Amino acid sequence: MPEYPELSAMFTDPMILTGVLAICGAIVTRLAFRNHPRKRLVGQVLFFLALTLLLLYQGIVPYEAGPPDVSILQRIFIGLAKVVWWINAAWALIAFVRVFLIFERQPREGRLIQDLVVGMIYLGMVLSVVAYVFSVPVGTLIATSGVFAIILGLALQSTLNDVFSGIALNLGRPYAIGDWIVVSDGIEGRVVETNWRATHLLNSANDLVILPNSGLAKATLTNMSSPERSHGGKLTVRFVPTMTPAAICDVMRDVLLSCTSILAVPPPSVQIKALDAHAVEIELSFRVKDLSVVSAAQNEIFDLVYRHAKAAGLKLAAAADAPADAATLAQPGDKAQHRSTPLRLLDAIALFASLTEDEREALAGTMTRRTYRKDEIIVRQGEILHALMVVRTGVLDVTRQQHEREIELNRLAPGDCFGEGGLLTGVSEVGTIRALTFVVVYEIAQEGLAPIMRDRPAIAEELGLTLSRRAEAERHLFEPRATADSAGSVQSLATKIRHLFELPHKE
Repeated sequence: MPEYPELSAMFTDPMILTGVLAICGAIVTRLAFRNHPRKRLVGQVLFFLALTLLLLYQGIVPYEAGPPDVSILQRIFIGLAKVVWWINAAWALIAFVRVFLIFERQPREGRLIQDLVVGMIYLGMVLSVVAYVFSVPVGTLIATSGVFAIILGLALQSTLNDVFSGIALNLGRPYAIGDWIVVSDGIEGRVVETNWRATHLLNSANDLVILPNSGLAKATLTNMSSPERSHGGKLTVRFVPTMTPAAICDVMRDVLLSCTSILAVPPPSVQIKALDAHAVEIELSFRVKDLSVVSAAQNEIFDLVYRHAKAAGLKLAAAADAPADAATLAQPGDKAQHRSTPLRLLDAIALFASLTEDEREALAGTMTRRTYRKDEIIVRQGEILHALMVVRTGVLDVTRQQHEREIELNRLAPGDCFGEGGLLTGVSEVGTIRALTFVVVYEIAQEGLAPIMRDRPAIAEELGLTLSRRAEAERHLFEPRATADSAGSVQSLATKIRHLFELPHKE
């Protein structure tokens, strides 16, 4: 077998071995493992150890000055080998930093500190190359550049202030990405980014607010999302003292019980804040799962306060700073007090908005009052109610058994109704309805509605339209039902209503 001494010498040449090892290490760690930080760290460490052993075997010590009695070519090679060694050392340390921050599960929040550490590693690498490759005294270089550093620091005073403030904020972590914060000067928003110089907030108007880190470090911050995402809220309402404060508190507890936007744990509370000859002032305290739900929860509570107060016969009082004669003004809806309870309930139901006054009076005469005790089940899931139930007082919940677990679909308060599907189209209830408090409901049976339907068959289309809109609005509460036929088109619902009440079909 022929021998090639030139080729053998080439493979044992330290310059070629160092170059080949450096190229292989760069290809494997920087390209093949680019998206795999942990594999890249292992590769960097292995190639760094291999390069270290190779250089030490050749008598090259990277962290010492090179020998003076060597040729220019050897000196260049030794310098390049040391530069490659220091670069690989920096890459191995940087890979370790990247992996450490991923283990922390907060790579985005720690980006500023990560950049700072990486910058210090590169700076140390450059100074080491200057000291051990070019044999320049680093201490003298730093002392010489002191004047320049002072001038640069004065020129970048504001920028450096923001940078070091950003470092302090990231170390202290008063907020994180996604938190909603309020600054002492009234600026508020959700944190979307933190960098070297500033923190970016997205406010409620969907505008981007950029705050310098130096200003944030000095300001008083209120983190609305810490220590947990749930957020508390309070509402104050005033009532004319027509009943005892304890009874008013019971009505307000029903308000909070029937609200679906607030958390059940910790439980909401009702507190009497003030009492005088003109009003009882009640404070409602509650908590929602996130700050973004506060407005929706307040709107729902205000609506429920009105409905429960009206059902209990409570009147809202004038504001404490209102003129003296304001309390004597008649409140809206006082004329409605002369109407009977069934008529007032029918007035509040959109399903019967198309009925004339005579038709409403006739229907109100057929309504039956029923009461249910706390925890009593009114109708079970899958049963058909042949009557429409209108809630007069109390709170009910609607739960559905689905895939071996119980899901709460809704809560019903005064003015709400249920059973319209069974009354008008003969469909079963989607969930079990249970009384959470003592409940009073008024029942509209098919026998009471049938004469009105026969006298004016066109009501079928009007009821079909209203029922279709309601089913569409409530569809998100139930299982997805593939097509629009599940909720029912207006025409199909009208056809079912006509068939159920034995009305002539529309030609």
